[in-house]
Amino acid sequence: MEFHKLLPLPSLIFMLSVALMFSSSSFAVSEIVQDKFFQCINLNSELYIPFSTAFVTPNNASFSSVLQSTAQNLRCLLPSVAKPELIFTPLVESHVQAAVICAKEVGIQIRIRSGGHDYEGLSYISDLDSPFVIVDLGKLRAISVDIDDNSAWVQAGATIGEVYYRISQKSKTHGFPAGLCTSLGIGGHITGGAYGTMMRKFGLGADNVLDARIVDAEGRILDRQSMGEDLFWAIRGGGGASFGIILSWKIKLVPVPSTVTVFTVPKTLEQGATKILYKWQQVADKLDEDLFIRVIIQTVDAAQKGDRTIQTTYNALFLGGASRLLQFMNQSFPELGLMRKDCTEMSWIQSILYIAGYPSNTPPEVLLQGKSMFKNYFKAKSDFVREPIPEDGLEGLWKRLLEEDSPLMIFNPYGGMMSKISESETPFPHRKGVIYKIQYLTLWQDAGNETASKHTDWIRKLYNYMASYASMFPREAYVNYRDLDLGMNKDGNTSFIQASVWGSKYFKNNFNRLVRIKSKVDPDNFFRHEQSIPPMALTSKRSGTRRIN
Repeated sequence: MEFHKLLPLPSLIFMLSVALMFSSSSFAVSEIVQDKFFQCINLNSELYIPFSTAFVTPNNASFSSVLQSTAQNLRCLLPSVAKPELIFTPLVESHVQAAVICAKEVGIQIRIRSGGHDYEGLSYISDLDSPFVIVDLGKLRAISVDIDDNSAWVQAGATIGEVYYRISQKSKTHGFPAGLCTSLGIGGHITGGAYGTMMRKFGLGADNVLDARIVDAEGRILDRQSMGEDLFWAIRGGGGASFGIILSWKIKLVPVPSTVTVFTVPKTLEQGATKILYKWQQVADKLDEDLFIRVIIQTVDAAQKGDRTIQTTYNALFLGGASRLLQFMNQSFPELGLMRKDCTEMSWIQSILYIAGYPSNTPPEVLLQGKSMFKNYFKAKSDFVREPIPEDGLEGLWKRLLEEDSPLMIFNPYGGMMSKISESETPFPHRKGVIYKIQYLTLWQDAGNETASKHTDWIRKLYNYMASYASMFPREAYVNYRDLDLGMNKDGNTSFIQASVWGSKYFKNNFNRLVRIKSKVDPDNFFRHEQSIPPMALTSKRSGTRRIN
């Protein structure tokens, strides 16, 4: 293909200068990939994109800061971890189409990043043995709220905090049931389910999606009508980056009262934490669906100097006033000892800031910053619990938590609407019979391999200990808490049987339907990563009809 016959002279001169810049690098393969990808993007875009506007390569001084800008898990940014050939930031939807077309032509993988919260960093790193580029959707963040229609169109790069803020600017009595952490990119967030403080009232974010726009493996932009109900089903909970690139969601807004109530009540072992938590397990999924009480479990300093103890913190949102909340609590969960002074009434948007951990009196405009407050080396796991853990089981858990430097566990209650929605309604299957979900985390500050091994070994042993108390056949896991310990694809060629090991944990029986849909819409497995949904059979390692020579 003779590009000089297709491009205007200024573009050709610029591309030659880019090629010269690349040629000064010692990485010849990377230079070729970067140059070809850049040229192809412009050939497939209506308007010429200056290189400096949307492309960052390892040769740029800003490369590290851009790569790390939304990444939470520093473990995924170590020097030993493979880095992308370049980072491409689309400015309009058609650029995303071009990225798919060009990745296929050049013969490289793409990783799609909307927020960067993914726990194993699969949106910005790759363990698969092939070069890749990051398609960062951070500049596609338009939000259009239609209160009369009780809906909003939200582009994939917007954070959930931005969505909450824009809704609140239009109405004090509308909201959306999604994540507690406000820096989540909504594009990937909903693909895994998207749970939050209103899940017991309204279900997941994925349960409240009306339409979507995606780029498929052929580079086409599809909406719900043109993609069909099977693919629309798959992208609402089937995990990110298996079926296409989410451009935007049309979400259904839900009613919220003008006044809600929040509280945070800590209880240590010395204050009877074990018995209180045992009772919480018995009532958490049966409380009024307006009430969400999660439990945050950490180690803290004990009264005796030099000792540590366990603290369980009950962090809650109630969709109503404090008086009605206290009535429910006195009837159903008096063991917590909730008092009026523990309760704070506020607006729904203020409760978003409260639950996210912002200091009191923080203005809602902070949600527009879209930055994560959480950056650490960490390893995470998840479980779903269907029977209360007995007190002696909790005591064994406390013993193990006290062995670790910075452990964290969060119990999120189910019940309410979550029990009323069928397991097959969306790919997210963890519904009826689940009392609560557990998130396990261990955090550390040292980048050394020995330190990482120490902490990952600890959390794996804790996970093994919890096996008898978690769901069984399968032992369920939450796909948005990616855990590569459960299994991995190998360079996109994992068999259905191999992938079923982790696929059944994330999706239960819905995994089979996800594989059938994948086989239909992306048979050549273009959209793939370490835990992507595999097609039933691969016809080629890479799809695409043209290549740049």
